[in-house]
Amino acid sequence: MRLTDYLDKGASLGLDAPCLRFGEQVLNYGAVQELSFQVAAALGRSGIKPGDKVAILSSNDPIAFASVFGISRAGAVWCPINPRNAAAENRDLLDLFDCKALIYKSSYEPLAAEILPELPQLTTLVCLDKSTDLAQSFESWLAGNGDSPAAQTEPIDDVVMLVGTGGTTGKPKGVMLTGHNLEAMSALTLMSYPFEPRPVYLALAPLTHAAGVLCMPVLALGGVIDILATPDLDDFLSVIEARQVTHTFLPPTLIYMLLGHPRLESTDLSSLQCFWYGAAPMSAARLEEALQRIGPMAQLFGQSEAPMMISTMAPKDHYRADGSIAVERLSSAGRPSPLVTLAIMDDGGNLLSRGERGEVVVRSPLVMAGYYKNPEATAEASRFGWHHTGDIGYLDEDNFLYIVDRAKDMIISGGFNVYSAEVEQALMQHPGIRDCGVIGLPDEKWGERVTAVLELQPDATVDPEELKAFVKERIGSVKTPKEILVWPDLPRSKLGKVLKSEIKAQLLS
Repeated sequence: MRLTDYLDKGASLGLDAPCLRFGEQVLNYGAVQELSFQVAAALGRSGIKPGDKVAILSSNDPIAFASVFGISRAGAVWCPINPRNAAAENRDLLDLFDCKALIYKSSYEPLAAEILPELPQLTTLVCLDKSTDLAQSFESWLAGNGDSPAAQTEPIDDVVMLVGTGGTTGKPKGVMLTGHNLEAMSALTLMSYPFEPRPVYLALAPLTHAAGVLCMPVLALGGVIDILATPDLDDFLSVIEARQVTHTFLPPTLIYMLLGHPRLESTDLSSLQCFWYGAAPMSAARLEEALQRIGPMAQLFGQSEAPMMISTMAPKDHYRADGSIAVERLSSAGRPSPLVTLAIMDDGGNLLSRGERGEVVVRSPLVMAGYYKNPEATAEASRFGWHHTGDIGYLDEDNFLYIVDRAKDMIISGGFNVYSAEVEQALMQHPGIRDCGVIGLPDEKWGERVTAVLELQPDATVDPEELKAFVKERIGSVKTPKEILVWPDLPRSKLGKVLKSEIKAQLLS
């Protein structure tokens, strides 16, 4: 399936049904479908050919997202660019991707102006909401003159999307996702979670990431996408109640903030069928609270290289047969999904038994075609014939997957392996802690000392020695932080993940 097939499938169920909603602005399926043909024609007039790369730089916006389907209809490759990236990172991505066209919102004109001089291959610039010194307006671009080439169709194995991995560990890489990859992801979404006809999906997280690809299975069912421009939790709660939202996604950090929101208890959340969480480990203690106060939570685990659905945990899997919360599995990442073969591997390529810890490796139609123009990194990620996720984990006797750490975040203290995620889970059981990051710092005695940096709940205080005793009681003395620091705010990525590399760099400096 191409990206347009999800839209066209939804349109076949009724052209007048709402497709994209942004406040009071509503685009029905017929309008989005027509816009996709117009964008495809304009790209053709601009010299964009099948396989060429087209980037979109915008906050959450219905016209920007509708343009994705025009890119697909032209046979081009969608390159989502996150506006929260630094200018240098976006320049590196556009250069790496060989982008020939950029569609952007005028609020990012300074960013576009900063990156443009170093990208001579970027010959087509279109501004979504007005004409600027750099670019023609979207409206005039669509109107255009001259013949419009017929819409192209790409073979199913062609790359349809190029995703940047982010530059937090050096130069970003470009993940090549095919039609097959997103088809497998959408199929797994539809078979793994509850969906009633015509779902209502609320997209608060950036459509450049998980929130965007989760739209595809919703569109295939003829559902409506409610789009929020900014991550405002007050608006988020209002829209859930007013629009009877059935599905949504938030990273754990925003869920923690939602649990502290004064309007949470008074908002009617009864329409929710599936509240996805993912993109970072979630505290089991906070998840238990969310199940009690929000309702049907649903986990997904994946990565850019194998999007979203390596393992899944549907709302029902959070409960035991008697209806009580299954607290024993809340720290798991669910079970491997039906189209994924998952194993645990040691450094020598040997597959390990249940309960043994090693790297999580997978084989699946979810797995990317490779890293764009980077055969060395592609080969490294596919050693021994498996895709390597870079996560350390294990499978229990019930086939639930537990992620204990990123391989690069493991701490060796006093000769013992300490998994930072395990320490963070213990810390997050304390009611005064909103979020935390655990790292290893050089230590003459221990080799690395376990160090925790905390962000506290509003008006909360903690005594470091009491907190150490709290953690020691739960996971033992070896894993208990030797040093505890409190910061007003933790450094975060664009997706809200705590950046342990930045914490470590600040402390070492």
